[in-house]
Amino acid sequence: MRLIDLSRSLENTEYADPPGLGPKITYMAHHETAGQMLQFFPGVTPDDLPGGEGWAVEQVTLSTHNGTHLDAPYHFHSTMDGGKRAITIDEVPLEWCWGRGVKLDFRHLPDGHVATPEEVAAELARIGHALEPGDIVLVNTAAASAYGTPGYVATGCGMGRAATNYLTERGVRITGTDAWSWDAPFVHTAREVARSGDAGLIWEGHRAGMDRMYLHMEKLANLETLPATGFEVICFPVKIKAASAGWCRPVAVLKDAP
Repeated sequence: MRLIDLSRSLENTEYADPPGLGPKITYMAHHETAGQMLQFFPGVTPDDLPGGEGWAVEQVTLSTHNGTHLDAPYHFHSTMDGGKRAITIDEVPLEWCWGRGVKLDFRHLPDGHVATPEEVAAELARIGHALEPGDIVLVNTAAASAYGTPGYVATGCGMGRAATNYLTERGVRITGTDAWSWDAPFVHTAREVARSGDAGLIWEGHRAGMDRMYLHMEKLANLETLPATGFEVICFPVKIKAASAGWCRPVAVLKDAP
C-alpha cells in the first residue's frame, strides 16, 4: 500500500489565494518563548531550562478556505437539494469522505474553460470508468503547474453547473480540484459575464449544490502522479462548528501489485 499526499502546505504566500486573502502565520522559536512557558512556573528562570529554551509555537490567522480544504454545501448557498437547508462542514458524515477515487485529466483544457458534461463523459470513456455512488472525483487541471507563482489563481479550467450535475446525478458526493476554485477562474468568468450579461455564469459550478448536494476540495496537490483509477481517497475535514469549510489533508491510497 502507498499513500500519496494530496494536500498543499499552509504557508505565508500571496500566490495561493487572491491578494489580501492569504493566511498569516507568525512563527515563534524556542529562544523567544521561555517567558511564555515560565508564566506557569513562578520562581523559575530561563537559565533553569535546557539551553534557556521554551517551546516552538505558531500563531495562525486564516480563512477556512485557505490551504487544501473541503467545502460544505453551506458555502455554495444557504440551500441545497432544491430548497433544503444546506449542511455545514461539521454535519458531513465521515463515511462520505472515504471512497473510490477517479481522476479526470483536464490539463489540456485552456485557462478559463468551463468543462461540460460531454467532456466529463468523454474522459470517463477514455479511462474506461463507469461512475458509481460514493466515487470521489478529482479534476487534474493546468493550475497545479502554476502553484507557487502569481499566475496560479487565474490558471486552469473549471467545472460548470451542468458538468457538476452530471457527476452528482450518478451518486458522486465529493469532488476535488488542484485549482484555486472548482469554478473557472473569476478573471475569465468576469469577461464572459461582461460580454453576455449572464450573471448566472458566476460561480455556476458551486451553485450546482443548490440542485443536488455535493462537496468539493480545492487546492489539491500531486494529482498528476495518480493513475486514472485504482485508488481510494480519504479526506476527513477539520470539524469547525457551523462552518462553510474545513481544512483537510487528503490522501490517495494505492494498493501496489504484489
